[in-house]
Amino acid sequence: MSPLGFYALSAAWLFFLLAPLILFYFLKLKRPRLEIPSLVLWRRVLEDRRVNSPFQRFKRNILLFIQIALLTVLVLAAMQPFFRRRPSRTHRLPVLIDCSASMGALDAEGKKSRLDEARKKAGKLIQDLLPDQQLCIISFADTARKRTGFTNNKRILAEALAAIEVEDVASNTEDALRMAQALARSFSFDEVLLLSDGNFPAQANFELSFNLNYQRTAPAGPNLGITSLNARRSSDDSWDLFVQVEGSPAAAGSARLEISRDGDVIGSEDIVITNDSSEKVVVRVRAPKAAGLKATLIPDGFDSLAADNAAYLDLPAARPLWVYVPESLPAYRHALSSIRGVRVFTGEDPGDSSYDLVITDRESDLALEATTCLTVGIVPPDLAKSIRIERTASEVVDWERNSSLLRHVEMRDVLLLDNPASSAGTQEANYENMGYEILAHGHRGPLVLQRRQGGRSSFHMMFHTDRSTLPYRVGFPILVSNLVEIAMRQAGVAEIPATRTGVLPPLTLVPDSVYTIDGPDGASVERTTDAAGRLSGVSCARVGVYTVSTGGAVKARLGAGLLSARETALAGQEEIQFNEDLSVAASSETLKTERPLWSTLAFIAFFILLGEWWYFQRKSGG
Repeated sequence: MSPLGFYALSAAWLFFLLAPLILFYFLKLKRPRLEIPSLVLWRRVLEDRRVNSPFQRFKRNILLFIQIALLTVLVLAAMQPFFRRRPSRTHRLPVLIDCSASMGALDAEGKKSRLDEARKKAGKLIQDLLPDQQLCIISFADTARKRTGFTNNKRILAEALAAIEVEDVASNTEDALRMAQALARSFSFDEVLLLSDGNFPAQANFELSFNLNYQRTAPAGPNLGITSLNARRSSDDSWDLFVQVEGSPAAAGSARLEISRDGDVIGSEDIVITNDSSEKVVVRVRAPKAAGLKATLIPDGFDSLAADNAAYLDLPAARPLWVYVPESLPAYRHALSSIRGVRVFTGEDPGDSSYDLVITDRESDLALEATTCLTVGIVPPDLAKSIRIERTASEVVDWERNSSLLRHVEMRDVLLLDNPASSAGTQEANYENMGYEILAHGHRGPLVLQRRQGGRSSFHMMFHTDRSTLPYRVGFPILVSNLVEIAMRQAGVAEIPATRTGVLPPLTLVPDSVYTIDGPDGASVERTTDAAGRLSGVSCARVGVYTVSTGGAVKARLGAGLLSARETALAGQEEIQFNEDLSVAASSETLKTERPLWSTLAFIAFFILLGEWWYFQRKSGG
């Protein structure tokens, strides 16, 4: 295949204009009749007549050759030639541009970010776009967004490219690839271009159905950042703050870590990071009431990524764990009485109160609101047709020793007087399809089940502990302690992780009310709470503090940080592994595009015209 192609080959008919141009020089000159006083100039006239004859005229007429060259160059420009730099010319090309947090990292000189480099490559594609070629720009971070449809309008493409900004979230290529796959159902193309620094999971759960051109940007400079932040209650009014600081493979240096509460610095720590190392800092903070904490990392040297230098943690007011246990379960109330930071409610009429943990053997208590629940001897209503309880002796066959509830609980010699049995045709997969996980197995069916729904965790013992030897075992208080630890973590009473960017945690506010969420970048959105007063699904793509307000009154403040070890490491994948053992390696070659030549030819024509003007002006002046 020829490396030179023409988009408008039909414009070659303009070469016929050379014929009238040459014909004009064959026309005989008509000179005016004049009387002259001398015949000295007659010799010059004879020479002119000889020059005006055919085939003699071209010997010294440079003007004709200049005009032929000028017309030839202009006609070639009208044919729109281009250099073919790809094996086949692709008419449609989806361009996937990574805009995750690591794409905001600067190069070693601190001048250009990874997104700037990706923009430069995509801009070259737009600049060299031929009239019959179309691009579709898709940006992605943790989710994908289509910026334009397939178009060859360079202004629209350039504006969409300039509008892409870095989002302070981790990267995931799968959503962008699925969007490109969806485009293939409506438009035909055989290649997709991926521009990224490669800081995403190496394994993609995606079946690749097109050619993927993975163009990886140059590595960024060294970087230090906060990758983890959480707090654990140490006393009634104090918290232990755990801060993890890590660096990229090329990073080594010192930094200062500052902890501030509601804007006031309450502590600082000097840390030193060496190659491939991390530093964990523990700071005790006194906070008897709700407080907003901020951890700030201040590197002493150059730091290529600023987004991971701040993290936020919102501490709630100190309070005990609220646990509801009816009088019918004295073994649980006795085990809870020895655990510090727990308040047990045993009233027979709880009313509409909400709790952090509900332990009950009464079906009437299932309507109580709690983030964690344990039912004893009750078959969940949706499992009534799948499990029946037989009053025969049984024992525990096996249990999940790594589960948060049964960790360090020995159940090998526990005897049961209840024997849960699965109905005919009910398999373990049936329970999983209904959202249950089996934690303990009996001879004929599950003994302990777990179910997670949103922010709620529920555990279900198919046998009643009073009809077993479990309360007399050492493992029983351990089981209750594990349950309390789970409930404290769910309720945010004992251990609180910092909020990551992506989606804000759900809030409980006034039902069916409109709230305004203002972000740190000045963006503002409105959301309406549901019938239960929950405000959820609010996007937070920037590091900083988000305020939730209504009617001008601030109802909540939430901080969000990047907190991603992968983004802080700035490590790029050399290849992407897809399903069916298919992998795509990063291309080491510069992105090749078709090179239009019409603008170059137009410049050549302009300089030929300038040369003609200069030559004849110089001649006449001489």
